[in-house]
Amino acid sequence: MTPQELKNSILQLAIQGKLVEQRPGEGTAEELYKQIQVEKKRLIKTGTIRKGKPLPPITEDEIPFDIPDSWKFIKLGEISQLLDGEKRKEVSYPYLEARVLRGKAEPKYRTKGNFVAKGTRTILVDGENSGEVFDTPLDGYMGSTFRVLYISDVVLDEFVLVFLLFYKSYFRNNKKGAAIPHLNKDLFFNMCFPLPPLSEQRRIVARIEELLPYVDRYERAWSKLEDLNKSFPGDMQKSLLQIAIQGKLVEQRSEEGTAEDLYKQIQLEKKRLIKAGTIKKEKPLPPITDDEIPFDIPDSWMWVRLASIGITQTGNTPSTSNPVYMGEDVPFITPGDILSGNINYNNRALSTAGQLVARVCKPGSILQVCIGGSLGKTAITSKEITFNQQINSISPLICDSQYVFAIITSTYFYVKMKESSSGTATPIINRGMWDTLLIPLPPLSEQERIVSKLEELLPLCEKLKK
Repeated sequence: MTPQELKNSILQLAIQGKLVEQRPGEGTAEELYKQIQVEKKRLIKTGTIRKGKPLPPITEDEIPFDIPDSWKFIKLGEISQLLDGEKRKEVSYPYLEARVLRGKAEPKYRTKGNFVAKGTRTILVDGENSGEVFDTPLDGYMGSTFRVLYISDVVLDEFVLVFLLFYKSYFRNNKKGAAIPHLNKDLFFNMCFPLPPLSEQRRIVARIEELLPYVDRYERAWSKLEDLNKSFPGDMQKSLLQIAIQGKLVEQRSEEGTAEDLYKQIQLEKKRLIKAGTIKKEKPLPPITDDEIPFDIPDSWMWVRLASIGITQTGNTPSTSNPVYMGEDVPFITPGDILSGNINYNNRALSTAGQLVARVCKPGSILQVCIGGSLGKTAITSKEITFNQQINSISPLICDSQYVFAIITSTYFYVKMKESSSGTATPIINRGMWDTLLIPLPPLSEQERIVSKLEELLPLCEKLKK
């Protein structure tokens, strides 16, 4: 049950006579109703309120729920009216519009209008929130979307407000008018109002005031739980990735060899590709110092620089002034095409000529945005693509692309990337710095087992989000 549902249930019990017990010594609503009629005649005679049109009697079909025998259903219009306030001019007062009464704006001053004194109850009769009741916090001119809410002095106005609060959504959902919706006054005045004896009204209001602090406490606890529920799937996802890259998600197996063995194979493959002219020779990466190591990893793993396990690139954009470069032969990816680990391949494309002057990634390469508010957005490409200068890429060698993806989407890597970026308003990490970021390397078979375990567990986190 939400806090609002709990509050509504208390209000419903209150107006149905189920919140406090009935006491014979407090009289009946019928007796109170007679007093209401006497007081109403007196106020009409003095001109305090309008006589108004007679309201039709309540039929059996209109009765919304059962009430105690000592209560009585009457029309809301028999104890309430909407008044205009006192017209005044040539005196400066604050103009009390809705945003002022909600505390969202300072009042402007006017020299004429419908005056209301501090503490006057007003009700919105125009706009989306028609039916909402306010107590005016100071003397002023009433906003044009308001009317004074008159409630008979013979009943407890706080009890009437309980009724109005319970039906607040009902009034809002049954407004009249399209361009400027307003309170349905016929519906308002003809509502069946459950009238208890006056003393019971006081006990009901007192009971509500006693319960509301508990509702507030429940709401705070509920909000914390909701925040926890919202953050838990994401936090669990981050924790799984962190556990994975620390070597704690699956066990180590000696028969799978070591990361040192794998690293040597990767370096041999790089030398072969350089010799074949497939890739260019790179600048040597700086050695790793003990001070750089961020956390412990298994003995069979090793820390390496990102660029040492694959081929890294920064994208570029062929000249847009040369139409020959544009076409439909190979997708051209920008940061906006990378979303939630996926790539939209259909926004832009280059021709074969454009591909020759662009940076190309083969399937299985990993793209990561390296600039601005999208910094860190990452995806694995499933097809050959080209990409712009706001994206870095790595094509892993003899490594599982999904494992490398898990590393560079982890909180650890994102934090390191942010720390290594330049610029404050628009952070950017150049490829030279990106290449040197440290990643933990396990043996290849263990990488595959880690990926398999993540593929089993991460979808459960996604289900929790729903």
